[in-house]
Parts: sequence; C-alpha cells; structure tokens
Amino acid sequence: MKFVRWFLGRIILLLNFVFSPKGVKRSQEAQKDVDQKAATMALYQFEACPFCVKVRRSMKRQSVKIELRDAKNDTTHRSELEAGGGRVKVPCLRIEKDGQVEWMYESSDIVAYLEQEFAA
Repeated sequence: MKFVRWFLGRIILLLNFVFSPKGVKRSQEAQKDVDQKAATMALYQFEACPFCVKVRRSMKRQSVKIELRDAKNDTTHRSELEAGGGRVKVPCLRIEKDGQVEWMYESSDIVAYLEQEFAA
C-alpha cells in the first residue's frame, strides 16, 4: 500500500509539472502588494497530496508566493500545525492578520480564500 501511494504521488507530481498553470501578470507595484500580503501566510502541506497540489496550483494561477511548510517530513512544522491548528491535516493555510492567527483547512476553502484575497 505504501508503494501504491508513493507511485500515485509521483504521477500526480508529474502531471502537475507537465500541465502547470500560468500565473497572472501584475504591475511590479501590484505584485509587491500581493507578496507583502502573502508573507503573512504559510501553507502546511505534503508534497504529493492531491489536495495540496490543488492549492499550490491555485497559488500559481494567482501568482501568489506563500511559504510552503512540509508537515510530513519536517517535525518542527508538523508540531506547529498540530499545536496551532489542533490536528495534523493538510492542506492547512496559516493566516496571520492583525496579530490574530487563523488556521484554514479544506482545499476548496483555501482556494476560494486565495481567489478572493488575490483576485487580479
């Protein structure tokens, strides 16, 4: 079973690479504003998780550079996710706004949030 997951994960990553979406083009100033807003966020994810790939593809379509944190292989990030979000479930978007931290699970919710916050 572990091999099957590994193999399917590699297929997902290959297809994601081959069919990578194009990002939106913004002015330098507008992209700088987007980058500043994205600097307050982090995405806890597993590299080959199909739901995480869905979120990363949305980030690419929106030309948003959010820090990616590997919750599978990095014990520090895994601990942060469990302590802050309450469970080890990916994808999870950590959003810091006005000193408050929000943990958003569910890929569809994250994609909708990104589209709303970073609409071009």
